[in-house]
Amino acid sequence: EYLENGSLEDRLLRKNNTPPIPWRKRFDIAAEIATGLLFLHQAKPEPLVHRDLKPANILLDRNYVSKISDVGLARLVPPSVADSVTQYYMTSAAGTFCYIDPEYQQTGMLTTRSDVYSLGIMLLQIITAKPPMGLAHHVKRAIEKGKFAEMLDQSITDCPMDQALTFAELALKCCELRKKDRPSLASIVVPELNKLRDFGSGEGIGGDIHV
Repeated sequence: EYLENGSLEDRLLRKNNTPPIPWRKRFDIAAEIATGLLFLHQAKPEPLVHRDLKPANILLDRNYVSKISDVGLARLVPPSVADSVTQYYMTSAAGTFCYIDPEYQQTGMLTTRSDVYSLGIMLLQIITAKPPMGLAHHVKRAIEKGKFAEMLDQSITDCPMDQALTFAELALKCCELRKKDRPSLASIVVPELNKLRDFGSGEGIGGDIHV
């Protein structure tokens, strides 16, 4: 399916010299992605784990409404283990390097929180427009040193710093190495991202998520 604005990755990298995505639109896109991911995780009768969440697999229409694509690696997970300590064992890890849950990569144990790690890396890219390699570490160090502003996408300058910092701190929690330390998508991540999205509602931002 063709969508006018291509992939989120291309737009963050400004392929073909496209204009940068406005800050408030980025908050909106993030909330849409998380909501769409939650839809997959709550699918009936069995939850779906995407396993390859990354900016290249997020497509944008002419209004920058998001669509999660490429669910080719998605796996059904028994509801009893979807978000629990008793995890579903996969014989081989799948996904894209830098976005794969480290715990899943090491153990083959898959839960919906494996996707939360990938989401965290992608959220950091949404505000920094930087490559994923080591990104969580670099953002965390920048925050600790009071240099967070230097990590943000420099192509636009009207970033609401308080909201961007809240966004980054949430993303870093999603990137925790241990699954049990990552926040719940339903009770924490989606509500927090929706608050940031509401922050930009005065700009007329909105849209529905499609998977």
